[in-house]
Amino acid sequence: MKQNLLILFLLLPVIAFAQYSLSGIVKDANGYLVEGAQIKLSKGSFKKEVRTNSAGFYNFKNLATGTYLLEIASGDFIAFDQAFIEGASLRKDIRLDNAKDYELDEVAVRAESIKTTMEKKGFAVNVVSTEEAAQRNIQTNELLNTTVGVKIRQNGGLGSQVQYSLNGLSGSAVRIFIDGIPISTFGSAFNLNSIPPSMIQQIEVYKGVVPGHLSDDALGGAINIVLDKSAGTNLNASVSYGSFNTLQASVNGLYRFEDSGFTIKASGFHNYSDNDYKVSGRSIVVTGLGGVQTPITARRFNDAYRSTGGVVQVGYTNVDWADQFYLGFTGSDDYNEVQHGAFMTIMPYKGRFYESDVALANLTYQKKDLFTKGFEVNINGYYGTRNRQLSDTVAAAYSWNGERAIDFRGDEYEYTWGSQQEGGPTLAKISRNVASIRTGLAYAFNDNHKVLLNHVYSGIDREDSDALRPLLENTFVGTRDLHKNIVSLTYEVNAFNDRLKASLFGKYYQQKTISKDPAVVTNEAGERVIVDEVVSSNKEFQGYGFAASYGLTPEVFLLASAEKAIRLPNETEIFGNDGDNVVANSSINPEQSNNYNLGFRLGAFNFNKHRVTLSTNFFTRNIKDRIGLPIETSLNVDDELIVYVNQGSGTSQGFDAQVNYVYNNNLSANFNISKFDLEIENRGTSVAVPNTPFLTMNGNLRYSLKNLLQKQSRIDLFYTLYYTGEFSYLVPQGSNTVGDDFFKVPEQLAQDFGVSYFFPNKSFVLSFDVKNIFDKPVYDNLSVQKPGRAFYLKLNYSFNKF
Repeated sequence: MKQNLLILFLLLPVIAFAQYSLSGIVKDANGYLVEGAQIKLSKGSFKKEVRTNSAGFYNFKNLATGTYLLEIASGDFIAFDQAFIEGASLRKDIRLDNAKDYELDEVAVRAESIKTTMEKKGFAVNVVSTEEAAQRNIQTNELLNTTVGVKIRQNGGLGSQVQYSLNGLSGSAVRIFIDGIPISTFGSAFNLNSIPPSMIQQIEVYKGVVPGHLSDDALGGAINIVLDKSAGTNLNASVSYGSFNTLQASVNGLYRFEDSGFTIKASGFHNYSDNDYKVSGRSIVVTGLGGVQTPITARRFNDAYRSTGGVVQVGYTNVDWADQFYLGFTGSDDYNEVQHGAFMTIMPYKGRFYESDVALANLTYQKKDLFTKGFEVNINGYYGTRNRQLSDTVAAAYSWNGERAIDFRGDEYEYTWGSQQEGGPTLAKISRNVASIRTGLAYAFNDNHKVLLNHVYSGIDREDSDALRPLLENTFVGTRDLHKNIVSLTYEVNAFNDRLKASLFGKYYQQKTISKDPAVVTNEAGERVIVDEVVSSNKEFQGYGFAASYGLTPEVFLLASAEKAIRLPNETEIFGNDGDNVVANSSINPEQSNNYNLGFRLGAFNFNKHRVTLSTNFFTRNIKDRIGLPIETSLNVDDELIVYVNQGSGTSQGFDAQVNYVYNNNLSANFNISKFDLEIENRGTSVAVPNTPFLTMNGNLRYSLKNLLQKQSRIDLFYTLYYTGEFSYLVPQGSNTVGDDFFKVPEQLAQDFGVSYFFPNKSFVLSFDVKNIFDKPVYDNLSVQKPGRAFYLKLNYSFNKF
């Protein structure tokens, strides 16, 4: 007996520190292996994370005995399970089942998607998954354009200017973020057409009411791009080629050293397109002898676009002192030819283009339960330079056939001002020092009460110069500085067994702008001296709001939210931008709006193999000092230059609705509709805001065929339609409507088709897409035509085992 006790005593350290493994495979509800599923393992403060490989296999090493919680996420689905390790390694296979409740120590945890959890918090929010889009020839903007209540307004093809409309409010009223940092910080190359869906974990679309943790001056809503933050070793690469000589390539990967937690993370992209698609319309003409204009169908010829960018980060993940800690560098450059000004005019540009580059250092730190349980810290900051140069030195005029334009006598025509756009030759350069840092502190008193404090600072120090100006002018260049601080305080509460979820928040806005321009004046002594003419502004505002949801049943939720929102004018609206043909307006005022949402979320309802979800939202926006382009008349509709102004006060009200249907995980369908009115008081008259589509509808179908060509292979078929109702970019002038049809954009119906083939090992995916199948004319901003029918082929390769 004594000998046994002695042996046991000697073995206790060995038993206590014995290391075991937990491994297995993950399958979906139909028994197919799931690649790339994210599995989080936790026990108290201990946490680890891996992803399944191409065979659906996962493996955790060096585990002590005990009971572990498993969280399994794949796409927008999340499930929970437990593992008991008692003196031996454990093999545990996992099957994902949409309808299953997971019993954990007599506590039922219902498997609910991350998307569903967020959409039940009371905000009018849509969470967009990128898992399918990452395999196809779909840009992030196209994915957003199928989202209910969202309309993408693009001024041409790849790389052209884009605006986002949420329930009728658009432009800078809608803020775009990358991990909570304003996307403008990253420069024009980092736009939502450039960032491939494979780099994105999910997209959050908030309409009207924006939560405090984003804490920015978003008047009409916000789109937050959440980049993939998985800490498991992985690599993804893709290349796509198609119409208009369009090439898009991306690569992103992460390697984590399991013992130390040291992590290296990198991603990059390259995009190029000639954008030489065909256009036609009232301005697409060739002017001949005597000034006779002949309409033609032309091919764009000065619209090429190229962008290249990347991010490199090194740091630590899932260690005791940080969930994530990264130091990194973000860099990009792009080249964009300019075919015309704000409108398509009868003589396009040739030789006008701009180039830009960005270099940013970045810091990321995240930690839950820092110092004490329930306290969380998030810090995300960027600092660096952003430069942009416009080149316009060609005096020759051109027609839409790509040849030199001629005057009424037949002679080649040249602009007397010496450049494509009026104002004279220019090599205008804008140099910016930019900084943006977001800090978030949160403390959860318990599972039902939480307080959040968030602050975002954005700063721009800008200098304008022009190499074609005299040396003296470039010696004394003007400066443009903009500094913005926004603070939010939020209180969150869960009550009545999580049936009631509510969020109450307040926001403080402060913006300071300083514009300095040197000027030569004569002093009292009669001497000519140089002084700075300074125009400055310092404005402060307060806002507040709430969001709440109440579960009438587990499948029926009532959602309500409201906010007094402020949107401060941005750098371009205040200081102007030659590259985008925007004139400065230092007197522009912030716009304000009282936003209200009321909606329902019904489902998911499961009937055998059928699953249905419905949602709807009714909204009102009461707007003051709306910022936008001037209400157009026939006198200025052909201007090359634009200026942002306060259009006046008005109201937007309407609704959007969406239905989702899934059958046996093989067939899925989605349909949504958005309808609203937007009127502004202009010169004492209420007018419908021009250049705004008031009715949009989108639908898509997906059908999966498994094991058709090879065992364990899959073919996905996709169909998408986009409908936009008729709208005009000219306000009718009184009762005389003669000629108004000239300015109407007709209703549009575009349809896409795609097919993706998943090879048996799931590492390779081959996709083929046809955009605008029937080659219908598609218009958007100010009737600028977008590309017609196009074909794209894409190869995607991913794996997570080195």
